[in-house]
Amino acid sequence: MWRLGKIFTGYDGGNISAESSDTQHPSQESNHLLHDIAQLTKLRTQSHKLLTQNVPGKSKSPVSAVKMLIGRESNYSRSGNFSLADKSNILSRYLPVNGPCCIDRIRSRVYISQFSVDGSLFTAAFQGSYIRIYDVEHGWKVHKDILARGLRWTITDTSLSPDQRYLVYASMSPVVHIVNITSGSAESVANVTDLHDGLDFSVHEEDDFSIFSVKFSTDGRELVGATSDNSICVYDLHASKLALRIPAHTADVNTVCFADESGHLIYSGSDDSLCKVWDRRCLITKGQASGVLMGHLEGVTFIDSRGDGRYLISNGKDQTIKLWDIRKMSDKAVRRPRVRDDEWDYRWADYPVHAKNLKHPHDQSLATYKGHQVLRTLIRCYFSPVQSTGQKYIYTGSSDGCVYIYDLVSGDQVAKLEFHEAPIRDCNWHPVYPMLVSSSWDGVIAQWEFPGDGKANTQLKRTEVRRRVYY
Repeated sequence: MWRLGKIFTGYDGGNISAESSDTQHPSQESNHLLHDIAQLTKLRTQSHKLLTQNVPGKSKSPVSAVKMLIGRESNYSRSGNFSLADKSNILSRYLPVNGPCCIDRIRSRVYISQFSVDGSLFTAAFQGSYIRIYDVEHGWKVHKDILARGLRWTITDTSLSPDQRYLVYASMSPVVHIVNITSGSAESVANVTDLHDGLDFSVHEEDDFSIFSVKFSTDGRELVGATSDNSICVYDLHASKLALRIPAHTADVNTVCFADESGHLIYSGSDDSLCKVWDRRCLITKGQASGVLMGHLEGVTFIDSRGDGRYLISNGKDQTIKLWDIRKMSDKAVRRPRVRDDEWDYRWADYPVHAKNLKHPHDQSLATYKGHQVLRTLIRCYFSPVQSTGQKYIYTGSSDGCVYIYDLVSGDQVAKLEFHEAPIRDCNWHPVYPMLVSSSWDGVIAQWEFPGDGKANTQLKRTEVRRRVYY
């Protein structure tokens, strides 16, 4: 079951605030993000200029797909093909909101939901020590069934190498494990059928901390990790050693990622409510963050980079997603206002009602998106794919069991996908196709797509439900 949710957006001091609302009057026009990211998004998603000429007196409605096909056949663009913007213009109109159909169901919470770079593989990680890699293009057949090694509580993160040969997985431990997923056996039991090498992120033998986030660099030579001892780490895979360890925050670092393909810039987010930017080229001389991004009132649960070394989004325990431009960062943080009692814990309690409308007095974010819930676990958020949507949307899981999709520029909540019966910690949009997969603590991995039939269906359409029970 799914429905499209409308929201009201208000402009306040350069910051879009998108909040849930059942109705929107025609006279209440949505205000738009007044920043160059709005223009960049438009350029990525508008059709060819010869097909989008504005005629005086006529409405600026989207160019129909039929007219675009005629333009391509007439070679208006003189390339004989659709441009990337043309493709995004068409595909971004068709959101993966229909369904869902069930890919898999296991009696264990699902923590991770990730497509490979090309979308041919999909990784799901379960609390019960299991990781599954599915072959998306062959009916979601299980490509690799991995029994994790050295698990503490749950698998906190996984990352697939750019060449899709290796998978790393992290737990509540200083050791990240790496496994070759191209070996012949479909079953990968740690150090029985496959070798799961341990990559030690600790400096001293007595170090004991959790790794909440781990990511491959674009070239596959390094890993960056976020730890519970307030640090971020960079591990050199070729040298098989820890290359860099930064005491980055004053609380748990929940999320970290490379900003772009260069690997020089790193973004981090922490329970101290701050996002920070690190330039590795300056660390030797400065020894500190290049800048701080303030605006969240509570801890940051996840960061996703737009991939251009400039923009990022973050999910926060203050129940918001924020959009940032690192050109607006500060040299140091200003103490955030007290918004709730110290007894409040996002893992057990709802967000205090009196804190929902509070704002950081030094909010540097470009836009704020509200409607979803960031409770119980470290909920993740993402930009939509470049190839199919031009990153026109952002989307997130939610503790209420729904997936929320927001328009990046207008702030509108354009879709709310309802099906799961427990929190969705992670969800992922296919890089090419209008397909989204949500993974929930109810043990279900669900596929949403377009066109679909618009009806919920707990029976599998592509493969049978695997009713294995793991303990």
